Amino acid sequence: MASQDSCPLIKNILLLDSDGKRVAVRYFSEDWPTNSSKIAFEKFVFSKTVKTNARTEDLHFFVTGGDHENEIILASVLQGFFDAVTLLLRNNVDKREALENLDLILLCLDEIVDGGMILETNGPLIAEKVTSHSMDGESPLTEQTLSQAWTTAREHLTRTLLK
Repeated sequence: MASQDSCPLIKNILLLDSDGKRVAVRYFSEDWPTNSSKIAFEKFVFSKTVKTNARTEDLHFFVTGGDHENEIILASVLQGFFDAVTLLLRNNVDKREALENLDLILLCLDEIVDGGMILETNGPLIAEKVTSHSMDGESPLTEQTLSQAWTTAREHLTRTLLK
């Protein structure tokens, strides 16, 4: 087993709406064994941070780690998540758009962390991986239409679920 110093671990990634309700979440720790404990944690995190925002945001992004985790690494995961979602939602980062593209956001989470281990923190690369399984080959994200990205993500999710 790798030491904690050599392998940073993420406990969870949360995407909450402006009321503190979940839009997309992934937990990689047994610290919250029940759904009710997870929801209570989400409310706690939201209540502790909602007053720190000077302007009203529609979506709130959170990444947590252990008490001794490197904050710079956690911040890079958070920034990568935010950048990837911003790209995937075509700069329209709001709750409605996020819910309509929830499959892309969930795939994004899968590209960032697996079992708590960080896989990628580069936002554009994460977004590219989410949309890389398109039918027309290797067209970059910037050349894909939203419907192509949607189709790509749906196909990837279907393949993942059927494995």
